Amino acid sequence: MTIPAPLAWAAEGLAFALELAALAALAWWGFTRPGSRMASIALGLAAPLLAAVVWGAFAAPRASFTLPLVGVLAVKALVFGAAVVALASMGHRSLALWFGVVVVLDTAVITSLRGGE
Repeated sequence: MTIPAPLAWAAEGLAFALELAALAALAWWGFTRPGSRMASIALGLAAPLLAAVVWGAFAAPRASFTLPLVGVLAVKALVFGAAVVALASMGHRSLALWFGVVVVLDTAVITSLRGGE
């Protein structure tokens, strides 16, 4: 399937924005957890950092480790799924649902554009 270049760039840009939004959702979740202030700060920093390291190692276009497509999609499902669960657990169920739907649709488009690499 061939789509115009501007639409392909838009899909890639949306994918990057969704990746940043997932990191933001994980940070938001961590910083707002009940408990001690230090634990919340640590979780707010550690959750998105861990997700970014895993993403960079296995799911980024220039990942450190090459996985087959199913592995890359599993890592993406793990990171985006964690963001969806984080949003839902904070009471933002509609936002979590919409975020998840947009992620699935954009990931499908990106995967097809890249030829299932």
